[in-house]
Parts: sequence; C-alpha cells; structure tokens
Amino acid sequence: MTLSLNKLNKKQQLLALRIITHVGALIPLIWLYIDYYTYNLGADEIRAAILRTGKPALVLLVISLAITPLNTLFGWKILLPLRKPLGLYSFMYVALHLSIFAIIDYGLQLQVVWEEIVLRRYALAGFFAFLILLPLALTSTKWAQRKLGKRWKKLHRWVYLAGLLAVIHYIWLVKQNYQEPLIYAAILISLLALRIPSIKKAVASWRRQLVYRSS
Repeated sequence: MTLSLNKLNKKQQLLALRIITHVGALIPLIWLYIDYYTYNLGADEIRAAILRTGKPALVLLVISLAITPLNTLFGWKILLPLRKPLGLYSFMYVALHLSIFAIIDYGLQLQVVWEEIVLRRYALAGFFAFLILLPLALTSTKWAQRKLGKRWKKLHRWVYLAGLLAVIHYIWLVKQNYQEPLIYAAILISLLALRIPSIKKAVASWRRQLVYRSS
C-alpha cells in the first residue's frame, strides 16, 4: 500500500512538473502574441519578435542541458523526462526565430536571406545551431531512438555544440553589454565540464558520501 502510494506521489509530482514545463515554455509565446495584438512591440515589431523568440530558445535549451548534470549533482531523476519537451520547445522557438527572420522580415527571398546569413557572423552561427537542432528534433521520438540504437545518443550529443553556437550567436549579436550572454556561456561551459568522465565520477563520489553521512 505504502509502495503504491509512493509511486502515485511520484507520478503526481512528475505530472505537476510536466504542466509547469508546458505552461512556462509557452508563456513567452503567449506574451508575444498579446503584445503584438495590443501594439506593445515597439517601433520595430519584426526585430522585437525575432529577439523575443531567440531568447526563450536559448533559455529552454540551457535548462534542458542542465537536467542531466542536476541529476548527477543531486540525484533528481524525476527531472529527466523533462529534457525532451524542453528541447522540443527550444527548437520550436528557434524555428519561429528563423521563420520571422526569413519569411516576415525578408519575404522568403531565399537568395537575399542566404546572403544576409553569410554576411553576418552572428546569423551564420545561429543558422548552424538550427541545422544541428533540426535532426535532433526529428529524431526525438521513441521510434527513432529504437531505430538508431547506440547512434541515437551520439547524435544527440551534438546538442552541446548547438548550445555553444547559440551562445556565440547571442554574443556576436549584442555587440556590447556582454554580461548576459557571458552568463549563459559560463553555465554552458560548466554543464560541459560536468560531462567529463573524471569530473562526473568525482561529483558522483561526493554525492554518495553526502548521502552516506546524512543517513
């Protein structure tokens, strides 16, 4: 009875976390929609929309990448199922970010769009991040995971490169006041460091000692 109750509690906790994830991930889009229809995007609405889809993409990507290290540090296994929706929401914002840039801003004139991407290094970094995230989003299903087998994990490790490119895109975009993009860069580098086997092993050993002392 106690065991089934514990399982039920974990299910309830996971359900609550999933709801928070979905609602939290959609808030920037809803807010953007409201501001557009209430004329609160400022003088340059297109630029505002591009910026306000780009930042949620980066934030959600960093949060999704932080979940595995958080499990390594604190044993928060309950967060692991949230990696997929967070990653997919991040890709959704990336796709919107690129679509507004290419379709609304440049009228889907592909040659002009490509010239703009090649001309501006921040746009090139962002475009390569999108190209990496695209196959990851397409192979996020259980069917793709079964079909790809061990190659699936290798493929999805490219998400860290996408994260680095997204941070570089942000740094090159702002041109000044680098404080915020550098914070994201520091977080991402820390997350990458926690995947180094020796550091991961040391952290796991430290956590076991903490658990042992507290028991």
